[in-house]
Amino acid sequence: MSSVIQHMAKHFRDIHFGGNWTCSNLKDTLADVTWQQATTQVYSFNTIAALVYHVNYFVSVVIEVLQGKPLNANDKYSFDHPPILCQEDWAHMLDKVWADAERFASLLEQLPESTLWEDFSEVKYGDYYRNIHGIIEHTHYHLGQIALIKKILQQADNA
Repeated sequence: MSSVIQHMAKHFRDIHFGGNWTCSNLKDTLADVTWQQATTQVYSFNTIAALVYHVNYFVSVVIEVLQGKPLNANDKYSFDHPPILCQEDWAHMLDKVWADAERFASLLEQLPESTLWEDFSEVKYGDYYRNIHGIIEHTHYHLGQIALIKKILQQADNA
């Protein structure tokens, strides 16, 4: 029988790499997105690149906590991605996202299950369980936005 931790790690991997109940994941959704599409502003929405960076910003912050380091994040920086001026820049960002996702899941699998009910960094943030599920929910939320922006851009390209 799988532990809650194993289920959470699988759920996290699935939203990044596929195999989840929704049949939607970041890697497949972003596979054919060019750097130009990733950086194109649609209406007043965030760009795909900004959303990808934003999602991964919080993943990378939680990685630090899972490694025993203090929580060091500020929402105001969570959309401040480095410039993307070519396909190589975009590929570099995505490579970091995939590596961080695997690192996050691996660290999560090493977490004793009892830790899930402990305070996450500070009491005000709730427990580990809440924060890890929050990361997964946050990723699903922004994946939906990314998918819609991608469809709008593809329709504009085909017009």
